[in-house]
Amino acid sequence: MRYPHARSGAVGRAGWRVRGAAVLAAGLAALGIGVHGVAHADTTVATGAARSTAQVRGLDVSGHNPHVDWKATAAKGAAFAYVKATEGVSYTNSYFSQQYNGAAGAGLIRGAYHFARPDVSGGRAQADYFLAHGGKWKRDGKTLPGALDIEANAHGDSCWGLSRSAMTSWIAAFVNEYHARTGRHPAIYTAASWWATCTGNYRGFGRTDPLWIVNQSGTPTPLPAGWNTYTVWQTAASGAFPGDQDVFNGSLKDLKTFALGDYTPPLPAPSWPLVQQGQAGRQVTTVQYLLGAHGASLTVDGRFGTGTRDAVVSFQRAQGLTADGIVGPKTWQHLIVTVRHGDTGAAVRAVQDELKAHGAAVTVDGRFGAGTRDAVITFQRSKGLTPDGIVGPSTWMNLVS
Repeated sequence: MRYPHARSGAVGRAGWRVRGAAVLAAGLAALGIGVHGVAHADTTVATGAARSTAQVRGLDVSGHNPHVDWKATAAKGAAFAYVKATEGVSYTNSYFSQQYNGAAGAGLIRGAYHFARPDVSGGRAQADYFLAHGGKWKRDGKTLPGALDIEANAHGDSCWGLSRSAMTSWIAAFVNEYHARTGRHPAIYTAASWWATCTGNYRGFGRTDPLWIVNQSGTPTPLPAGWNTYTVWQTAASGAFPGDQDVFNGSLKDLKTFALGDYTPPLPAPSWPLVQQGQAGRQVTTVQYLLGAHGASLTVDGRFGTGTRDAVVSFQRAQGLTADGIVGPKTWQHLIVTVRHGDTGAAVRAVQDELKAHGAAVTVDGRFGAGTRDAVITFQRSKGLTPDGIVGPSTWMNLVS
């Protein structure tokens, strides 16, 4: 989202436009994280993408967006804004008052965010600095809870030199201090792949902290571990409004509820997720099983490394798809295999592994027996699907979404 001020000549959004592609594009081994900001041929038809057009729109800005015309921005349909207030324990946005108060004056519900610098001080100290320079929350119906922008270091180790446990503790220190002093849990702005790389897929914050997901590929998923939905989604680095473009997961009434206190956003619409090199977890495992079902020889370890990427590229070429090594909607639809009672093999293992991830008590043995069929039916009913026990395209999409 934001170039760190202390290490870059330009603050904020223009830096993110460059960095969004760099941080989130495929194959950036230095960052080890995945998609945002790159429009691949296989990423443009995600089922869930159209849903955002009906959602409440907003923006986020920093010192790189001075003197925003807030009345014009409101006239174009913006309903909310997040404004960068601070970074580390030494930087404050010199345009913060114009942006924060200007947004409120134009009728937008607004909040402040802090760019995390885990390399310069502890999380508690940065929460205090944020609160002292614009990050406070008020129950006035027009102030969003503060947000912690925690993302990769663009000028060094992507995890800011911290181990996964140390990063988790750093975030907890910030979150706990902010909550203790305001009564609200801050939103957490992050990307799923960075979260996996730098926290080891820690799940604890999803129970309390609203998620501000960044994914500029046309779909908010995959979500970081611990969250089953999101509250705000950063969709693009530029658009109708100044700065980055965002949508709120809910109605305008819901946005006002969120400003006042607790709000539970709806679950994302099911969609084919984007899976690519650098990612890890169950969706990668499913891709690997399905590649095996199509004849690929690779280890199923849940890690999307070069071997898995090469197998995806080979599969895409065989299917006449753009061979970019990214498993998006088109590749998923060619990759899935319809399976049912009596079937065996890697595709059945993929189904069983997904069912286990969704809480079913099944054995991953590659045999589609009565127990697997019953688990499929239970899952289908929970998703409002036809409970026929057959894993076809709709069931597959709900399983992997």
